[in-house]
Amino acid sequence: HGNLPVGWAVTSSGRLSGVSEPGVLPVQYPFPTKQLVDLDDALKFGTRQSKARFAVYIGDLGADPAARARDLLAEVPTPNNAVLLAVSPNQRAIEVAYGADVRGRGAESAAPLGVSAAASAFKEGGLVDGLVSAIR
Repeated sequence: HGNLPVGWAVTSSGRLSGVSEPGVLPVQYPFPTKQLVDLDDALKFGTRQSKARFAVYIGDLGADPAARARDLLAEVPTPNNAVLLAVSPNQRAIEVAYGADVRGRGAESAAPLGVSAAASAFKEGGLVDGLVSAIR
């Protein structure tokens, strides 16, 4: 992860953590802090419960959303033991990609339930709520 900005690090859990210079405003996120904490908690507890790293991607997934989700999964620390929930709100696409070591541990049967939970919340305008529901 040598391409991170100064002041940023990858934590042992795989999350990014960054600091800013005194007097410089930190990065402005598109979600309120409470929603980010809820998402972080869902990722943390989902990872602990399943013994697989959970990751979320929000953004354009291109012409082949499933292929892009698999490409993104490869960038997650420990991709063979990870589950990626990739969402492209503008494309109305939700993809779940999971690593080789996660197969056979229930990911295949749980993924459609997670997608259904996410889609339901997304229809109500709750992007983060949908992500949290899908992870749980």
